[in-house]
Amino acid sequence: MAEKDTIFSSSIKSSGIFSFQDFYNFCYDWLTEEAGLLISETKYAEKLSGDSKNIDVDWVGARDVTDYFKFEVKVKFNAGGLTQVEINKDGAKIKTNKGSIKVQVQGVIVKDYQGKFEGSAFSKFIRGIYEKWVIASRLEQYEEKLTGICDEFLAQTKAYLDLEGKR
Repeated sequence: MAEKDTIFSSSIKSSGIFSFQDFYNFCYDWLTEEAGLLISETKYAEKLSGDSKNIDVDWVGARDVTDYFKFEVKVKFNAGGLTQVEINKDGAKIKTNKGSIKVQVQGVIVKDYQGKFEGSAFSKFIRGIYEKWVIASRLEQYEEKLTGICDEFLAQTKAYLDLEGKR
């Protein structure tokens, strides 16, 4: 069975004026194009309460790094109190959203995701030696790379929300 290690976990919160649809598209594009992840949406829920709505979205992004290592990035969006507002942008009225959003990111490195070392107890013993002595430095490099991807994604989302709020 594949072994999963969570090596990154962090979140950001923001509130103000932003377009949820544009933010959603920005995040999806960044994860697929910049990080090279294949994204699957595991949850999308909208709850209406009066003229505002709450949206919960869960994504899992995956990318095979080698035939032994795989990256998984789990992203959760929790948008609350989203209301429609109109703003003036360069003299034109634009409909957008106002509310708060929380973005949580988890970076998981999956080892032996193809189950090559699952045949017997001896295979599992060999796997332990392989991970501890043969690929220890490579594992560290991949963990740093995945941490960098997750950290950069959060930085980009925060920068996007900051820019949107100042318009």
